Amino acid sequence: MNRIAVWLPCAALALLAGCVSTGPKMGDEGAKTVATGSAGGATAVNENKQLEKCEASLGTLAVVEDQSQPWFGQLTRDYRLTSTVPLIRLLVQQSNCFVVVERGRAFNQMQQERALRDSGEMRAGSRMGPGQIVAADYSMNPTISFSQKDAGGVGGALGGFSRGLGALGAVAGSLRFSEASTMLTLIDNRSGVQLAAAEGSSKNTDFGVWGGLFGGSAGGGLGGYTNTPEGKVLAAAFADAYNQMVKSVKNYRAQTVKGGLGTGGTLGVQGGSTPASQKVDSGSVQPTSTSAPASSTPAKSTTRAKTPAKPTSTKPASTKPATTKPQ
Repeated sequence: MNRIAVWLPCAALALLAGCVSTGPKMGDEGAKTVATGSAGGATAVNENKQLEKCEASLGTLAVVEDQSQPWFGQLTRDYRLTSTVPLIRLLVQQSNCFVVVERGRAFNQMQQERALRDSGEMRAGSRMGPGQIVAADYSMNPTISFSQKDAGGVGGALGGFSRGLGALGAVAGSLRFSEASTMLTLIDNRSGVQLAAAEGSSKNTDFGVWGGLFGGSAGGGLGGYTNTPEGKVLAAAFADAYNQMVKSVKNYRAQTVKGGLGTGGTLGVQGGSTPASQKVDSGSVQPTSTSAPASSTPAKSTTRAKTPAKPTSTKPASTKPATTKPQ
């Protein structure tokens, strides 16, 4: 009986594993790991083969994360995950599409080194002179717009079948689906113009079964596995968003506005100071609709009545004989 009790959960686990995949899917492609390997300069080692790449870098980039947003609190509180910045910076450098510059916590260390230089405590020849920090051409801002863990799914469907089977019920009840949707925006630091935006998605099936199978004896190592899929799913979603963005910027075409960006645009308002508004006040802006509004009074006819033509003369021709002048 004990052997059956052990065999049934294992068989059920194998059966369920054959029905669904436990690897995170980045967009439409499947991947067991998404952020992997390393990067050194323009060289990437053991990177994800699905990652979009560029032949030449498009500029310098700082990854800026708004940790005051609700999604960041959920990331650290509910999923026990840390900042998304290191993950995104690895993907960016491996793609060679941008050169990453530091604007996070390590920037404080850079400032501390300069404070030591200014204090005179730094030894001669340290080459920590001014004017060496590279400007960030662009900023990339990550957000998590949606993250869900569904406790239903296959577990709910197998609830009746697994009821009363003990550990098998734990297997079915702990099966859940994880999904994540992320967003990346690319900002031009000099103008503040948003250059690109991309959404990424990922989904995964999470087997949180080891604690159920082995009770509480597995300890922290296997017990922590229930949090691992969330991290993998989010990484895949960010990689998917980054891939979508790279595809767009590779074919980048700048948006233009008649008159120049930031000069008021082409949509004017009455009493405004922009060129488009001045056209509104001068009456030179024509309404978009050319159809005249219906009127309750009939329009006056502007066609003058024609004057009847004078009758042609009917006087008969003269019958007086012609006189001839004598020679």
